[in-house]
Amino acid sequence: MTTENLRHLVPKLEGCRILVIGDAILDEYLVGKATRMSREAPVPVLEFEERRLIPGGAANPAANIVSLNGLAALVSVIGADSEATALRQVLQARGIETDALVVDATRPTTVKTRIMAQMGLRFPQQVARLDRLSREPISAAVERRLRAALFEHMSNVDAVLFSDYQAGLLTPELVAAARSNASERVLLTADSQGQFDKYNGFGLVKCNAAEAEAYLRRCLQTNEDFAAAAQEICTRLKLTLGMVITRGGDGVTVATAAGEVTHCPTPAIVDVYDTVGAGDTAVAVMTMALAVGASLADAAMLSNYASGLVVRRVGNYSPTPSELIWALETWRV
Repeated sequence: MTTENLRHLVPKLEGCRILVIGDAILDEYLVGKATRMSREAPVPVLEFEERRLIPGGAANPAANIVSLNGLAALVSVIGADSEATALRQVLQARGIETDALVVDATRPTTVKTRIMAQMGLRFPQQVARLDRLSREPISAAVERRLRAALFEHMSNVDAVLFSDYQAGLLTPELVAAARSNASERVLLTADSQGQFDKYNGFGLVKCNAAEAEAYLRRCLQTNEDFAAAAQEICTRLKLTLGMVITRGGDGVTVATAAGEVTHCPTPAIVDVYDTVGAGDTAVAVMTMALAVGASLADAAMLSNYASGLVVRRVGNYSPTPSELIWALETWRV
């Protein structure tokens, strides 16, 4: 595994077509300049400067795919509200296909509003977050519409990426239906966020260290611990390609269905500002790389560099091919 091999992999991602299904979120950032402390409570008073709207949740992997010159369609549920209109506009501005979004008037569009204080630093600092969402399971009628949208698009893609934010959309029944309907040539990947068992028989499942520990009910510390954990989960889930456990600054542990284990180190990055969205970028890049024929180890290593670009920003960020090549040529492991 060399950075030269990874660099040659980047242009191959162009044109890769991925269907993303999961819990779409509108990320709202309200940024204000901190001027003084309030007389009413021990909190800073912010004078409004700007509002930013960014694709979040399952919409973030889709944004990453498009940013790397892939093609992405999103299957998700939105409400019948102004936030849904804003989310559609944000997605369409990024070039993400939105015709498979299902409207459910009984639930709100999921919005995460972050209050950010600008204090003269490179990036504003988060003061508070307010979430607007429903965690109720989707209705049978909405699930049928999602299933129809999913089946309609599955035949025209290289891979289907399941982005599970545990907001009620990815029911075991919907996931099972997708697995049964997928042709052998379509890769199925999942960012499980701790929901492992329903992704049985997939090509790739990704989780983080805390999620792996909770699932296996044991502490993981050493490379050997993570190697055994990745192999065990891969075997339990009968994955056809492998299992990936992301470990923050300690890199990624990969276990293939053939029984091979690789530890992919994190590039040497010193300016880490925010880890939000790094996992979404990782699974998007791995899915694209695997879809164009990369090995699981190379796909995971490439995702490390892409995630490294994300943590140097505040909030979700979608790296471009030129930025990814720059990282491969600049950062050492």
